[in-house]
Amino acid sequence: MAKIGFVGFGEVNTPVDVIIRKCSAAEKALKDEGLDLISVYPVADDYEETQVNGAVAALKKESFDALVVCVAGWIPTHAVVKVTEHYRHLPMVLWGLCGWYEGDRLVTTADQAGTTGLRATFEGLGYNFKYVYDIIGKKTRSDVVADYCKAAIAAKQLLVDKVGMAGYRDMNLYGTLYDGMSLKKTTGIEIETFEMLEIQQRYEALDEAAKRDVVNNRILKWNFLKPANDDAMMKAAGYYLAVKAIADERNYKAISLKDVDGMKKLCGFPPAPIFMLLSEDGYTTVPENDSLGAVTQLMMNRLTGQLAGYLEFYEFFDNSVLAGVPDFVAADMVDGDTYTVLPAAFGMLSQGILNVSKVKTGTVTMSRLVYKDGEYTMQVILGEGKNPPKWEECGWDQPAPQLSALEIEIGDVEKFADNVACQHYIITYGDNRAKIKNLCSMLGIKVDLVCE
Repeated sequence: MAKIGFVGFGEVNTPVDVIIRKCSAAEKALKDEGLDLISVYPVADDYEETQVNGAVAALKKESFDALVVCVAGWIPTHAVVKVTEHYRHLPMVLWGLCGWYEGDRLVTTADQAGTTGLRATFEGLGYNFKYVYDIIGKKTRSDVVADYCKAAIAAKQLLVDKVGMAGYRDMNLYGTLYDGMSLKKTTGIEIETFEMLEIQQRYEALDEAAKRDVVNNRILKWNFLKPANDDAMMKAAGYYLAVKAIADERNYKAISLKDVDGMKKLCGFPPAPIFMLLSEDGYTTVPENDSLGAVTQLMMNRLTGQLAGYLEFYEFFDNSVLAGVPDFVAADMVDGDTYTVLPAAFGMLSQGILNVSKVKTGTVTMSRLVYKDGEYTMQVILGEGKNPPKWEECGWDQPAPQLSALEIEIGDVEKFADNVACQHYIITYGDNRAKIKNLCSMLGIKVDLVCE
């Protein structure tokens, strides 16, 4: 399990029991937020630097992903820096606690004297840190501290995360291109490509019983609006097993497949149910070789624990956008216990199993990693997802399916349209702007709050 370092500081002349009490309460609050801590306190500025040296020695015995510098009272800058300099490569939180009231008297240990002496010093030393301070009479901001630490954990996880991508640049789209070297350098994420031929070879080598098991125990448990032919379900099961075997062997966390010019054109099979099964297994999934879409999904997944499904734009209104999918939605976006599916065909394509599940409504954060002129920016838009109007995409078998979608109120649609980077944006539920800012600050990625 990922760990976080926690060091509590207080000046040598402050009653030590007060510093211990305050640090202990802060430590408990962070543990209640779900953090696993390696704690050292109290650390004071004693002349012999016994406590500073002891803290350094204790912390060196462990490894951790971020360091919380908890200031429980005034502390000279040098005492803190002699500890933090050993961890300048890690993200840090400079957290100032606060005083308390005794009757009508405010009692303080000068916590913010300590943090205000340190903030500019940390900045000058080039630390990657967040400054957080508590306010007397208000709830401790341990949640803000914990969110930053969790972003540090996510950043470390991304260093070894991989996207598995069958094929490249579906439909010759420009918006799906990426620069592998800068992407790895900035985010830590690696995109590995594998050939569709490998999927087909593994598919052809599968035992019929293995495919039948997936059909009986997974696919047939979905809510079918009308029966699907057995051949389509068996193909879905087989191709899913082939892709999952590759993902498991190579430790992929995200999957994208060449869709229109790949699975549909070459294999004669729309891949929606493959993505649906992979999503149920916990993979983040996006179609059409959407490289930066897949990377955005991984970043959001590590931050929020959500599958971070994609939606694409169909219509713009005065204050909202119609965002839907022509194929599938992530498993945790479904409003219900299981997928609702419909066998259907689009244009000249063969019949596939289309996901037409109702999508959960509520506050959503739309995000998209953008690469432009050698720099990465994370576009972030907060919206309110509502049930869409009755609509259809022209070209489906009649009666046309009601595709999975949300009407998302975002306010300044014109500003969004002037900056929109791609047809796919990644969806997470809740207001995740602060979490995204934390992660991007650690990775050196600019954040563009497009509609604000």
